[in-house]
Amino acid sequence: MYKCHQPLIHRPMMHRPLIIAALLLLNACTDYLPFSSAALQGTVTENPQDWSEVATTEIIQLETGGAQPYSVNLWVAEIQGDLVVFAGDNQTTWVENINKNPQVRLQAKERIYELTATQITDAETFAEFAQVWEAKYGKRPRNEKVDETYLYRLRAR
Repeated sequence: MYKCHQPLIHRPMMHRPLIIAALLLLNACTDYLPFSSAALQGTVTENPQDWSEVATTEIIQLETGGAQPYSVNLWVAEIQGDLVVFAGDNQTTWVENINKNPQVRLQAKERIYELTATQITDAETFAEFAQVWEAKYGKRPRNEKVDETYLYRLRAR
């Protein structure tokens, strides 16, 4: 006697291991993906004289947007004693927010620093940044044309 296949409603169980593996992979990469959220939570701290400890942090959170806070996870580097954040050639929401209001807040661990972001447009400074970026993260920026990218220096307000 011919036995028919199980109804389609039971077939998703066959895909469960694949779905679980995909979710685990996504979860493992979340620190490196620029997921956004609202206002940062933590203690506002006086800016340090030396940013080198903060610069060793792999991932920071940057809040932009002023009255409507928008925060994102980013890589950070230090050049010429200042922290810098980089959006590549993507005019993301946080870049648009900085262009409207350069006052930002940066969170590293539980500390929040209040800063002002200024776009870097100097090719020499960008070249220095690219070297520091490669040393820290193991790869150079995909686009190294300073006039086509969004690189911001963060300084005290």
